Amino acid sequence: MPTRNEQASSSQEDSAKFFIGAAGSRQSSVLPDLLPLTNSPTSSSGSTQRPQDKSTSDENGLASNQYRMAVGSKPPQFLQQKQKSFISFGFGAGSTMPPRRELSHINVNVTPTTSETTTDTPEIRKYKKRFNSEVLCAALWGVNLLIGTENGLMLLDRSGQGKVYQLISRRRFQQMEVLEGQNILVSISGKKNKIRVYYLSWLKSKILRMEGMEKRNGWVNVGDMEGAIHFKIVKYERIKFLVIGLKDSVEIYAWAPKPYHKFMAFKSFGVLQNKPALVDLTIEEGTRLKVVYGSQNGFHAVDVDSGTVYDIYMPSHTQGPINPHCIVPLPNTNGMQLLLCYDNEGVYVNTYGKITKNVVLQWGELPTSVAYIGTGQIMGWGNKAIEIRSVETGHLDGVFMHKKAQKLKFLCERNDKVFFSSARSGSSCQIYFMTLNKPGLANW
Repeated sequence: MPTRNEQASSSQEDSAKFFIGAAGSRQSSVLPDLLPLTNSPTSSSGSTQRPQDKSTSDENGLASNQYRMAVGSKPPQFLQQKQKSFISFGFGAGSTMPPRRELSHINVNVTPTTSETTTDTPEIRKYKKRFNSEVLCAALWGVNLLIGTENGLMLLDRSGQGKVYQLISRRRFQQMEVLEGQNILVSISGKKNKIRVYYLSWLKSKILRMEGMEKRNGWVNVGDMEGAIHFKIVKYERIKFLVIGLKDSVEIYAWAPKPYHKFMAFKSFGVLQNKPALVDLTIEEGTRLKVVYGSQNGFHAVDVDSGTVYDIYMPSHTQGPINPHCIVPLPNTNGMQLLLCYDNEGVYVNTYGKITKNVVLQWGELPTSVAYIGTGQIMGWGNKAIEIRSVETGHLDGVFMHKKAQKLKFLCERNDKVFFSSARSGSSCQIYFMTLNKPGLANW
């Protein structure tokens, strides 16, 4: 059940989900784990579209010019105002643009109340908790947020007083994902980057310090693999597949329900010429499984039935290795069409390597993170701006410009909630979340 817009009190957020907090505590309409509001004027936002090719909109107004200034070498004067953390434009605008529309100034540290009216402009908020070690990944567990860092696993209680619980110490968590229906947290963790599965009930007992804590071991490794690079969990009918990219191979595991209750080996594709950097699995027309993975040379596919490996996109205009960001199977294409994002571009191809759209998604600057969001949009986090684009067209839906250049990292998303973190600066880093105010896709 998706959470409501976080403008409600803690009692209104996923009350059926795992809840941490003192019983009988007085409920408030203000989220206690958020920093207080800083006042700033607001006005209606404009729309913009960065030119890509003939299919791109030609709307170039005030907002477009200021966005170009923002990602240029010298920040514009209005970005230097200290009370502004992000400035947004382009959200909720129609197909036509008035002669003059002012930018809307968006504050990060808002304290919402239930009486606020909803707008089409996304909100960005920042948790007051500062983390002393680099935040590498995160996953939602009910309404709460599991956080993986260089030095351990923590839980941020978003349903109560914003307390942070230390769950596991002295272990590095590189990637993780929660499967609540299976009572597990899947992770790449440890010095040897093993795939380790933790039981949520065991983690819960550690938080609540229950009497008679579970006697069984709270975790189990998947296989004997080491050096995992990236994993992806994909649902196919009633089966959940775990696709794992290793140094020079791809492994596929399938979840076996009770009495086994674990991931079991399904397929293995070894000694790949191009080493996986990220992996995904698409189901063509509901019947054929195909691994798609990115490397420093391009994007490739493996037919699961035959084991055939082939290239689906190899950039010819770049020099040296590329940085693959994400692989997006496009909605309503029966798993046949993909958006492949790398460096500051994205291309549309099918699973056999044919270009399907005569358009290249082009970010305004080189992003440090790119992610597909359940609202049907794709987001790119640059040092000077956060761009939100339509996944099907690449058109720019809106932009948040930073007050000052900073490196941000995508963590996780659910429906219209997106979580990301700042890179460690000095002694600490912080976590932000954005509410896109668009209906999301159903969670499984």
